[in-house]
Amino acid sequence: MRRYLRVVGLCLACGFCSLLYAFSQLAVSLEEGAAGGRRPQAAAVGSWLADGGRGPGRGAGSAGFDRPGRCKDLSLCYWNHYWMLPSDVCGMNCFWEAAFRYSLKAQPTEKMHLAVVACGERLEETVTMLKSALIFSIKPLQVHIFAEDQLHDSFKDRVTGGGRGSSPLRLSHLYQLILKEVDSLLYVDTDILFLRPVDDIWSLLKKFNSTQIAAMAPEHEEPRIGWYNRFARHPYYGKTGVNSGVMLMNMTRMRRKYFKNDMTTARLQWGDILLPLLKKYKLNITWGDQDLLNIMFFHNPESLFVFPCQWNYRPDHCIYGSNCREAEEEGVFILHGNRGVYHDDKQPAFRAMYEALRNCSFEDDAVRSLLKPLELELQKTVHTYCGKTYKIFIKQLTKSIRSRYDTPPKER
Repeated sequence: MRRYLRVVGLCLACGFCSLLYAFSQLAVSLEEGAAGGRRPQAAAVGSWLADGGRGPGRGAGSAGFDRPGRCKDLSLCYWNHYWMLPSDVCGMNCFWEAAFRYSLKAQPTEKMHLAVVACGERLEETVTMLKSALIFSIKPLQVHIFAEDQLHDSFKDRVTGGGRGSSPLRLSHLYQLILKEVDSLLYVDTDILFLRPVDDIWSLLKKFNSTQIAAMAPEHEEPRIGWYNRFARHPYYGKTGVNSGVMLMNMTRMRRKYFKNDMTTARLQWGDILLPLLKKYKLNITWGDQDLLNIMFFHNPESLFVFPCQWNYRPDHCIYGSNCREAEEEGVFILHGNRGVYHDDKQPAFRAMYEALRNCSFEDDAVRSLLKPLELELQKTVHTYCGKTYKIFIKQLTKSIRSRYDTPPKER
């Protein structure tokens, strides 16, 4: 009886693992077919299933087996005498071992997707933004750059290593492609600087509830200086609207959702609602796509996840006095230099941050030595409102650098 139980248990495992192995083999063949440009071997896998999992075999003596049906097509398999099973029983743990080996091979590495739209004179800003993203990110990062035709060659030179001072990025040539196969996406403006890993904002996707499709930060924390609540001539989200400079999206949900609107009683999908909205409000729109997003989420507030201002810290959070409490407590996570503050002298604290990261190389020593000269530059800006709180600009940056470059991998 005891031996019988062993046989039943192993045969059940054998049936399950044979099925798992078949699907993993199919996934591997599809993956190899896509990569190598050859036809996936689905028919071969179907034959393997029809043959009871025996496979084509390699001839006598393969891995110690000279009978058909003994996993001869596997590179690593063995007979474990612990089971004490007769030779004609299906329970060979090489199936189980191989199933895991091939299924792990077939699992794609999780990627984060980052998108940016670059126009006009935004090449240098975009490259600096990408550099800040890559310095600290942990998981693989796939970048989607949407750029004007005249900028394509410049991006190729700067991003793929074709020119002096280029960055070691792998550019995804998706300038005019609608990202139909991307499940989730982080969109940012070109004037964004990441002061902590992209992984951290990417993890906010897990905090979405079942109705939320996107995440943004408020346009203002203080209604007395808010733009939308004082000047907007169209609907907007919440009390002060939202800012689209940093937008995290579950695109799968976005494609499926039907949105409430003020144009028709019927709900419309994302691709069907934008143009009618633009036509209706084109004379009242000031901030382009951001205004359209505010209108959409005004009618569909349940679809938006709002993250704190430290994930989208802008001059408005300090030029009239500090009003981003989360940044005061934990530091700035993402710096957004709108109003052109990276390129003029109106907000020197923002410009100092931009110049430091723009001139920083990818070498570990260069990143480690970034902080001291940067803090000296920021101390020169204390005569401005934003400069008075300069420590929040480097608080998180300091943590990110120490974590990435000074902490042993096992302790991170």
